[in-house]
Amino acid sequence: MAEHQPVLLAEVVEALRLQPNGIYLDATYGRGGHTRAILAGLGQRGRLIALDQDPEAVESGRAIADPRFALRHTRFSQLSAVLRGEGVAGVDGVLLDLGVSSSQLERGARGFSFRIDGALDMRMDPTRGESAATWLARAREPEIKRVIEEYGEERFAGSIAKAIVAARARGAIRTTGELARVVAAAVRTRERGQDPATRTFQAIRIHVNQELEELSLVLPQACDALVPSGRLVVISFHSLEDRIVKNFLRDAARPTLPERLPVKATEMPQPRLKLVGKPIHASAAEVNANPRARSAVMRVAEKLG
Repeated sequence: MAEHQPVLLAEVVEALRLQPNGIYLDATYGRGGHTRAILAGLGQRGRLIALDQDPEAVESGRAIADPRFALRHTRFSQLSAVLRGEGVAGVDGVLLDLGVSSSQLERGARGFSFRIDGALDMRMDPTRGESAATWLARAREPEIKRVIEEYGEERFAGSIAKAIVAARARGAIRTTGELARVVAAAVRTRERGQDPATRTFQAIRIHVNQELEELSLVLPQACDALVPSGRLVVISFHSLEDRIVKNFLRDAARPTLPERLPVKATEMPQPRLKLVGKPIHASAAEVNANPRARSAVMRVAEKLG
């Protein structure tokens, strides 16, 4: 199994502008690559709280025996509740790395990858919610089409949904290999170098884990949690995520009111965030060493007083 390589590691540390005695939140621990780098930049009175909904990630985090560090098993939409439980009123920085880890992709039993045959699960947290197999067994064709079309931006969503419903009538779709074969038979053509199942697997994973809903819930909580001059750093890996992040940051930096609403300039809502620099992408050297960094986009904002 390949070791998980944290994306944009040096850029994340620089963007967070670490204060030695600051308090930071890594809302997506993964396998701890960013976490370890943040801890290395903190002083003895610094503090880092990390979250992850994957029990395997939380178990791996037990290897970090550092009194400055705490790791909690929860979704990142529970950010505010975790900070209250930790007695933390505000943090100096929040990191959201929205990617799927290499360890999740390369373990067949997790069901994230069409390249490795295994149980069709796809849950970030296998202890809660329904698996991809369970959802596909009960969802109606229009719902399957909508999910694949919206979350996978798949132009053959209708054909794929119809093929899935026809296939399950012959027997349940229980493995990643079975689903990949159904999709491949339904997709007439595909971009060079891209597997026919890529967009469908992405779409079902996003739906099963409510990834876009979770992101929409955590962003305002992260903004609220920051102290003045605190930094919010978000790394996204596909256009749907990045659009949500970009729109949230834009609206927080330039609040607007409906047109022709009679409001004085002094009564205009004040911006809560300041955008820091332009979106950051992985260098050619990093992409060469870690191809999964190719689609990463990092956006940074700073809390205003």
